[in-house]
Amino acid sequence: MANVDQAKANFILSTLKNMEYGSVIITVHDGAITQIDKTEKTRFASNNSSLKNKK
Repeated sequence: MANVDQAKANFILSTLKNMEYGSVIITVHDGAITQIDKTEKTRFASNNSSLKNKK
């Protein structure tokens, strides 16, 4: 296992702390982190209850 640069580790931790829903993909080449991808999702409350009232 390669050593992880502290700046990269801090970036990953910060990304995880600030994310509610999503994923983080860490790409490693030759034992070193070369890329970090973040996909964040936004979820909205369901409006099913308002639809039922209109029927």
